[in-house]
Amino acid sequence: MADALSAAAEPTRRRLLQLLATGPRTVSDLAEQFTVTRPAISQHLAVLADAGLVTARKDGRQRFYSVVPAGITQLRAEIDRFWSTELDLLVDDATKRATTQPEEPRS
Repeated sequence: MADALSAAAEPTRRRLLQLLATGPRTVSDLAEQFTVTRPAISQHLAVLADAGLVTARKDGRQRFYSVVPAGITQLRAEIDRFWSTELDLLVDDATKRATTQPEEPRS
């Protein structure tokens, strides 16, 4: 299974998620929004599906893709954890630098 954060990091896949947030769409409908080919969009959708972010429902000859709410919740949690960790590291680094750098002379 692909990592949701890595899958959503690619710009085309992020845009696909944005489009699907408004409701289910077919591959053809999604492909109209891009300059890449329909097969390329299908490959991007497969990555998102493998990461648990989208699902497909077959209706006749068409496949309708939609977001998986639980997958989006998981992605958001991963993003929140990433930023919390990164911000904590930034604060630690800034604190260390502030305490180890000599004061500049005042005029």
